[in-house]
Amino acid sequence: MNTEIDTRSILPAIRVPTLILHRTNDHDSDVRGSRWMATQIANAKYVELDGEDHLVFVGDTDSLLDEVQEFLTGTRFADLPDRVLGTMLFTDIVGSTERAAELGNQRWADLNAAHFKILRRELERFRGQEIHTTGDGILATFDGPARAVRCGCAMSEAVRELGIEIRVGLHTGEYELIGREIAGVAIHIAARVMSNADANEVWVSSTIKDLIAGSGIEFQDRGAHALKGVPGEWHLYQAVK
Repeated sequence: MNTEIDTRSILPAIRVPTLILHRTNDHDSDVRGSRWMATQIANAKYVELDGEDHLVFVGDTDSLLDEVQEFLTGTRFADLPDRVLGTMLFTDIVGSTERAAELGNQRWADLNAAHFKILRRELERFRGQEIHTTGDGILATFDGPARAVRCGCAMSEAVRELGIEIRVGLHTGEYELIGREIAGVAIHIAARVMSNADANEVWVSSTIKDLIAGSGIEFQDRGAHALKGVPGEWHLYQAVK
């Protein structure tokens, strides 16, 4: 019944805003019909979409709905990145190159693996999420800055049983979720904070210090620092518990 309806004669009488959508390879309806209809309705907007599905609720519905929304409201939905607020923790083995040369490839690989096992044990204890390793360090995120600082301190103490020392840096800020990875300026800040720390030190940005006031964690002021690639000066602190 639908395919037998003939509306050709009334198309020129339509005087309301009209949007005609058609998927180019529609199995049910020839695209040439919609192209012709668009020429018969005054000021009609014709949009041809990729795809072969005839029903509007199957196939690539997002692109179709975007066209409808823009036609009705004048604006299109902005596909904003998925951003979250969290605390980032970076670690790094101090003097790893020299230690690797001293031990040799296999012994160093075994020591590095044991070190990662300890870091992951502490991450689990403090409910952190590993993002990825960085050769001889780790990047992890936390939903609470105080737990992140305590985890960094626990990591620094625990790896000493292996005869190695690490530096830890933390910052709280917004980052973008990209699958299992994260991206954003806040991550670079955390990495730069870590690079300023020395062996067995846990450094944080002023953002973290302000956020966890009253937590019982104590800090030593390490002054203002220029962080490579990050505008301005940043006040950094060392966690001393």
